[in-house]
Amino acid sequence: MNQDEQQIRALVERWAAAVHEGDLDGVLADHTPDIVMYDVPPPYEGVRGIDAYRETWPPFFAWQAQGASFTVESLDVVAGAGADVAYAHALLRCGTPEEFAKKPDMRLRLTVGLRKEGGRWSVAHEHHSFPDDTP
Repeated sequence: MNQDEQQIRALVERWAAAVHEGDLDGVLADHTPDIVMYDVPPPYEGVRGIDAYRETWPPFFAWQAQGASFTVESLDVVAGAGADVAYAHALLRCGTPEEFAKKPDMRLRLTVGLRKEGGRWSVAHEHHSFPDDTP
């Protein structure tokens, strides 16, 4: 694993830990001012900009405080040495005990696109999704 991949892996793991802890400042760290995020709940057109991204987290933290989990189970990073763009994808255990009792294999899918500016990696694009398993 090269140094860029190690830095990105650490960034995603810090972000996930901040989400798990309900630490808004930690969640916002390492994101670009022009972040674009596509999330599970609406708005369907996603959110654009760090201020809109910030506003999406308090409702999630409130839901999570009711006993939901948020942990990374697998994480893959693709970054070429010397490149200024990279991506990572992960599977996360994200749900309540009741949801996992009904769907034990349920996982949140995460994809992030990153830019390296001034020697520092930042998330410029973030996408969360669950598979649609409705009949």
